[in-house]
Amino acid sequence: MQDCNPRPTPLPAGIRLLESQSPSTEAERAFIEGKPYHEILSSLMWAQVATRPDLSYAVGVLARFQSNPGPAHWNALLHTGDTGSIKPVGYVDADYGGDFDTRRSTSGYVFMMANGPVSWSSKRQPTVALSTTEAEYMALTRGAQQALWMHNFLFEIDLPQNLPATLHVDNTSSISLAQSTKGHARAKHIDIRHHYVRERVQNGDIQINHISSTENPADILTKPLPRVLHEHMVDLLRLK
Repeated sequence: MQDCNPRPTPLPAGIRLLESQSPSTEAERAFIEGKPYHEILSSLMWAQVATRPDLSYAVGVLARFQSNPGPAHWNALLHTGDTGSIKPVGYVDADYGGDFDTRRSTSGYVFMMANGPVSWSSKRQPTVALSTTEAEYMALTRGAQQALWMHNFLFEIDLPQNLPATLHVDNTSSISLAQSTKGHARAKHIDIRHHYVRERVQNGDIQINHISSTENPADILTKPLPRVLHEHMVDLLRLK
């Protein structure tokens, strides 16, 4: 389900799902055998409660047939699952020296799941960053920590996710620093704890992708934005 093309609605308009569509032939029973109906339904239930009230009707209907689902129920379940990825995707950003009293930067991250935000943070960094790269790198470490905490949490509630977890950031220099296997003179002063993200990238636990700053919803968590850009970030967060 993580690579699905999103559907515009949780269920097709006018669809009828009936008990009579439960398997009645050996071919239908063979078709449904081994299909992860319960697992996908459980994932959708979690998404419905956490971020997606629009899934409530579809999930309620599909739950009626979980004891004996047929091909029609399975196809409807896949349709509902296609309306949004259940794999959390993280977005990370930092301003640079935005606190004019201390000249510390602010880290921000937000994780989207099933087309809605499920975890976010806006926090002033503990030390002064000497460059934009360092500020973004420190923010990446906080994002990586949260990504792996969410991975473990979802495993505990029977929604296991495949690694690597994905983070998006708009600073290419911080990505290079996180992906590097060598030391850099520009990074030798950075506190060792902030190199956590580099280790996690090398272990294959975290994947970092570049994203345009105008498409990074975490930007709203690091500084005041002009009205048009603020409204665009609100749209990216699916808050309208």
